[in-house]
Amino acid sequence: MSHHLGDNLRLLCSHYRSIAEVCRKLDINRAQFNKYLSAESQPTAYNLKRIGDFFGVEGYELGLPSDQFARLIGARGAQIGAPAERDPLHALLQPLREQSGDLSRYCGYYFEYANCMSVPGTILVSLIHLREEGGTFLFERQERQATSAGGLAEESARCRYLGAAFQLQDRLFLIDYESLTINEMSQTILIPSFKSRITRLNGLKTGVSSGDRRTPACTRVVWEFLGTEINRISTYRQVMLYQPDDPRIDEDIRQRLAHAPVRNGLFEVE
Repeated sequence: MSHHLGDNLRLLCSHYRSIAEVCRKLDINRAQFNKYLSAESQPTAYNLKRIGDFFGVEGYELGLPSDQFARLIGARGAQIGAPAERDPLHALLQPLREQSGDLSRYCGYYFEYANCMSVPGTILVSLIHLREEGGTFLFERQERQATSAGGLAEESARCRYLGAAFQLQDRLFLIDYESLTINEMSQTILIPSFKSRITRLNGLKTGVSSGDRRTPACTRVVWEFLGTEINRISTYRQVMLYQPDDPRIDEDIRQRLAHAPVRNGLFEVE
């Protein structure tokens, strides 16, 4: 790769709001990317392909003389960085991405305990996986509900929610949609943990019940941290509806769901 790489990368980055944005999208360390820009270091073949694929150019083209590369990009200018910039939804959410705090410490698996919206009087335990992907924090929530109201039959309805997470000031905001039927969305607001070790997080979730009336509902939720690695099979077996007095639901969870302490209208966190 020639010494033209840095100049050509800077030209490509000019089609985006900032170099920091490019690094987030590429999931490349900013310090390392700066070395590419200053010609102090050359990308590996793997990173070169990632960079080329991201900008829509071939790896060898990044090493062309700068004036030749500029003419090449001029002919393709409408495509460089354009798909995301033309997407109004992307533009709408971009300020959230830029202002969101670092959620890395919250990445991992959780049990979510909630008063079930569809089967009142029961507690729904879901499995959540929060992860970072390309500088964005995404999560997946797995649910299983008994098909007969109030029953805990083995036959159950399965739901899979996909969403994004943001930290704005001192709150965690999560929004998701049901990916199997694409017929509902929900939002969760959690109080972050200020302890060195995350255990349980309190919050509220809004959504709709899965019944015929699609009743809007709001419930207290508790997230219980399981770790960054789990046995998915044994853990998923615990994803189901529970009666409030089920011994597998400990007293602290029941108290948080029913009588969580309130301060200025918001829950305290453990």
